[in-house]
Amino acid sequence: YSEGTDGIRVLTTRYRTRPILQDTREDVRKLQDEIKQLAASREKLEGDIAAIQENMKMLAKMEGFMGVTSVNATEKGGFKSEEAIAMSKHIKEQRLETARELVTLKQQVQANQEKGEFAQRKLADLASGITRTERDAVLIVEKTNAAAGKVRLNYLVDAAAWRPQYKLRAGKTTKDAVQLEYLAAIVQQTGEDWPNVNVVLSTAQPMLNAAPPELQTLQVTVVPKGAGQAMPNNPAAMEVEEQVKSLRAKGQKDFNERKQSSGIGLYNTAAALDQSWELLNPDEAMRRGCALAVSEGPTVTYHLNSKLSVPSRNDEQVLEVARIDLPPDYYYKAVPLLTTHVYRLADLTNKSNLVLLPGDATMYIGTDFVGQMSLPLVAIGEQFTVGFGVDPQLQVQRQMIDKARTTQGGNQSLRYEYRIRVSSYKNERIRLQVWDRLPHGEGDAVNIALIKTTPELSKDAVYVRDQRNNNLLRWDVTVDPTMTGEKALAINYEFKLELDRQMTINSFQSSGSFGATSLPAHANPNPAPHAPMSSAEQARVKAALAKMSAEDRHLAEAQVFCAIDQESRLGSMGPILKVMVKGQPVFLCCKGCEAEAKSHPDETLQKLAQLMARVKK
Repeated sequence: YSEGTDGIRVLTTRYRTRPILQDTREDVRKLQDEIKQLAASREKLEGDIAAIQENMKMLAKMEGFMGVTSVNATEKGGFKSEEAIAMSKHIKEQRLETARELVTLKQQVQANQEKGEFAQRKLADLASGITRTERDAVLIVEKTNAAAGKVRLNYLVDAAAWRPQYKLRAGKTTKDAVQLEYLAAIVQQTGEDWPNVNVVLSTAQPMLNAAPPELQTLQVTVVPKGAGQAMPNNPAAMEVEEQVKSLRAKGQKDFNERKQSSGIGLYNTAAALDQSWELLNPDEAMRRGCALAVSEGPTVTYHLNSKLSVPSRNDEQVLEVARIDLPPDYYYKAVPLLTTHVYRLADLTNKSNLVLLPGDATMYIGTDFVGQMSLPLVAIGEQFTVGFGVDPQLQVQRQMIDKARTTQGGNQSLRYEYRIRVSSYKNERIRLQVWDRLPHGEGDAVNIALIKTTPELSKDAVYVRDQRNNNLLRWDVTVDPTMTGEKALAINYEFKLELDRQMTINSFQSSGSFGATSLPAHANPNPAPHAPMSSAEQARVKAALAKMSAEDRHLAEAQVFCAIDQESRLGSMGPILKVMVKGQPVFLCCKGCEAEAKSHPDETLQKLAQLMARVKK
């Protein structure tokens, strides 16, 4: 569309395209001219080579003629040696000179070919995806006065986009500001160069339709259970979201191109996917708080300060949007359950007047590259956290130091004790967050409780509100330079897991994981555990076996586990009990199992036989 100034009224604006023989861009034209010149030069060289080859044939004919002539002259007694020697010398010199010239020309052809191939590659890179089409805008205007005026032409082009990138550079000391370079990676493949232009970057989507799309009816069909293919009630949300976004983008493109009918259809198809996922997954839909792909990022605009030239080319062009200095608040974070590395982090606050869009960030300490991360959306004045890689001067270890199992009534209780040790080889005191987790049970079938911890868990309000209820553990500690070896900082905690004694753990699954650690479908519901014993448990078992007679100790060592509660090692819960069931000795872990063994003797002996078979394997 077009806009006129005072004294000029735009009556119509017409847009047309026409194919062109040559690309209108200057750098492309230069390459095309260079390729033409190289081709012409190569044709000349090949012509010269052909002429030299013909000359060499002529020399061969002269040599043959001289040989025949010499023979005839000798037979007739008229052979002149001086003339023959002169002719031979002439042919030899001409052949040598011609051979040298031929080699030089072939080398020039080879160099010409290499230059031509290189120019073709450069041209292909510049012209990739670009059609040789020129666009014309035909304006009909009406002037109301004789003074000169201006007309503004506005038009949309495809194949132009940008995405944010960042470089964050930490200083040499903790007091130095972190420098954030806000960059824009521009893809400009429109086929037209933009010389000396004011560049404006925006996240707004161009929408030319003045009214919303029409909402169509959503049809639902049903089939008897087992009679047909039912819809999956848990499709991957991310996959559906990508489909919805793609359909909406295509629909908007059709609206922009005045394809009203197909645009409405694409929008309604996207909405049908969106709504079907919502209706079939109501719990997840309510947690999200909005439909798939509807929530969009903010619309922001950046005006670059100076004029720039942005040529049309196949690769990305990186421009600087802004450079911001941010005061850091450094600390360290360790998650020994996931990695043995300790990472350096910094809390920053966006004190600029720019919204920081989500994008890839490259992290440096001084001039040293330390890693990459994804920067989230950061509003003006908002705090965000960035990482500056691994610090090898800090080490962390996590290990289980004790495990015990007890029964009370119809319940069993599993108690676990862990220790995390942090060693610092730095020359200054640092603040460290240490993270771990307990299992988290859904419902009342299993109860998990933290019994004790030294030091206490973090009292950070955000952690207590958002993570603690999910059994994530966080300690905020200070680590001194002297904390190494025996003086390493120790974090100890103990928790218990309670469940019905007739139940067994089926799986441990991380939220959002790709799979669970669970028993296979064919596994026995009460397998004999094979987890290694802690040193404390080994000591208890050894002490309990030592109190038995030699004969009973031999039988108990062969049985290994309680005949009733086959997850408990004999002796791990105290003295080993021996009962006679139909004349056969059976060893139990505690008095709680004695009543059951005597009440169901046949079942007890059957369980014992199954246990012994597994232990022998």
